[in-house]
Amino acid sequence: MLSAMREESSKLSHYSELKEKIESKRARVAVIGLGYVGLPLAVEFARSGYQVIGVDLSGPKVAAVNAGQSYIPDVPGEALATLVREGRITASSDYAALREADAIIICVPTPLNATRDPDLSYVIAAAESIAANFTAGKLVSMESTTYPGTTDEIILPRLLALGLTVGEDFFLVTSPERVDPSNKNYNTRNIPKVIGGATPACTTLAQSLYAAAVDSTVAVSSTKAAEMAKVLENTFRLVNISFINEVAMMCDRLGIDVWEVIAAASTKPFGFMAHYPGPGIGGHCIPVDPLYLSWKMKQIGGVARFIDLASEINDGMALHVVNKVADALNDRRKPLNGSSILVLGVAYKRDIDDMRESPALPIIRLLQAKGAVISYHDPHVASISLAEHGQARGATLASVPLTNLGSYDCLLVITDHSAFNWDSIVAESDLLVDTRNATRAVRARAGAKIVAL
Repeated sequence: MLSAMREESSKLSHYSELKEKIESKRARVAVIGLGYVGLPLAVEFARSGYQVIGVDLSGPKVAAVNAGQSYIPDVPGEALATLVREGRITASSDYAALREADAIIICVPTPLNATRDPDLSYVIAAAESIAANFTAGKLVSMESTTYPGTTDEIILPRLLALGLTVGEDFFLVTSPERVDPSNKNYNTRNIPKVIGGATPACTTLAQSLYAAAVDSTVAVSSTKAAEMAKVLENTFRLVNISFINEVAMMCDRLGIDVWEVIAAASTKPFGFMAHYPGPGIGGHCIPVDPLYLSWKMKQIGGVARFIDLASEINDGMALHVVNKVADALNDRRKPLNGSSILVLGVAYKRDIDDMRESPALPIIRLLQAKGAVISYHDPHVASISLAEHGQARGATLASVPLTNLGSYDCLLVITDHSAFNWDSIVAESDLLVDTRNATRAVRARAGAKIVAL
């Protein structure tokens, strides 16, 4: 009887002790992965008064953080430097640092492999490193975006194998990241945080922790529900952008300006949400995360038809853009083969340096395969190692100066960075294919030299 009472008291003490540490901000927070998600989150926790240790296997990232040097545009360098000087943030490549942490947050990549199946190697490595340095009384939060069930299938078993009980000896939640790089209105702090725990106690503790770093939290019933919410968000974007890309191709065949059509439809005060066409979907979320759900459905004998079709349409945009370029040159009695083309912007979205899944990559590959001579200019991307992106031809391209634009047979707008002066670019160019509607303000007076998507 006495033994059972002591055991129950021990279980309650883990929860109570961790809750007190969180509320008093004595809890030490570890963030695994110091990229676009992890570093801004680490900064917010440190700003809120917690001691933060960042863990990353990249030596340069660890050295930069410890020197107070930010490599993430959304993290001001002076803010990071101040926190480092105050001893609020340190970084390490040694997972043994997790032993001192009370809360461990996983922010590692979840890419696709060569066959476009989920690559969970980073998640598995993080889970095994956590387990190897784990003791009772810790909270683990999974922020990396994956298919519903990942937390229960990969992280939970490795911690249960230590002989601990979830919700009593340790606490596990999923709280998927919602980062939108370069967004001027929404950031880590003011984007609501969805939290789903393995038990209600897990959710409650995680809400207490995140409440210091974000403005609001949203509790859901399980880790699976939280994972599914994130995949739903990105699948919604994939399906709708792919749909409007298909509409753009329809309008092209019908001789209709798709941008005019979208503007007209947007005047309806209900029942319509504007999405815009482009050269393809890029980034670490929208083109990738829905395929995690599609893969999971196949594992359980199901099918995700909307996702598969949307991905197919998105993948086809590269060829559509190349055909637009070829047609525009043909109208000038020039072949694509041998033409010099300057690509404007290669990052996957405006005003960032991120090349992950950038639509510029397959477009450049297809243009080169057809004999075009490719150069590019991007104020945020100094060079592209095409070999690293699966392209053998043209191992490396370097950003060229934005000069002598009239010497190119065609300019191709892929990323509409705000640094571009479209008035001067259009004035100096001979032919421009615009996939982003960036030149809308000058298109009417530019005449036939601009070809819009």
